Amino acid sequence: MAINSVQVEHKLFTVAEYEQMISAGVLGEDDRLELIEGEIIKMSPIGSLHVFIVNQLNDLLGTRLRKRAIVSVQNPIRLANSQPQPDLTLLRPAVRRRPDLLPSAADVLLLIEVADTTARFDQSVKVPLYGREGISEYWLIDLSNSVVEVYRGPVAGGYRTKQTFAIGDVLVPEAFPDLHLDVQDIFGLPASDD
Repeated sequence: MAINSVQVEHKLFTVAEYEQMISAGVLGEDDRLELIEGEIIKMSPIGSLHVFIVNQLNDLLGTRLRKRAIVSVQNPIRLANSQPQPDLTLLRPAVRRRPDLLPSAADVLLLIEVADTTARFDQSVKVPLYGREGISEYWLIDLSNSVVEVYRGPVAGGYRTKQTFAIGDVLVPEAFPDLHLDVQDIFGLPASDD
């Protein structure tokens, strides 16, 4: 008896099609979805530590960068064939004057993802995506290892450099060389009494 093989084809969506599905109500604004490389990806649920870190970063960056950048929390950005929703994005202030457009890669000063269970996905999929799109600096906050991976120098396959920062280290975003963030402050830890 011959078994017929079935070929399954995946439908890849454009950003415009994805946005039309949202506008038409096919996809809800509150659905935890991202368009990544043409595929609609269901995002992982957000845990309490993840929420705490995002809120901590929002407070730290919002306070220190008032009027110098827009702190955008879990809002989409529009890329060539993707529409991710990073946990936190620092945007150029000029974005305020464009209410009809989502921010693009050119608007991003720093993009931050917080990963508790998604670090491998972020490293293997989002690092190459953000690098290829020209996002100048990307931070991956790896909650399971209590480190911040900093990617700089976007290239076609990702980034030229990757540095890992741990508790006790200080982060300085390229776009704001006067801003020093202690990694322990990001994680909400009290300063050590060394």
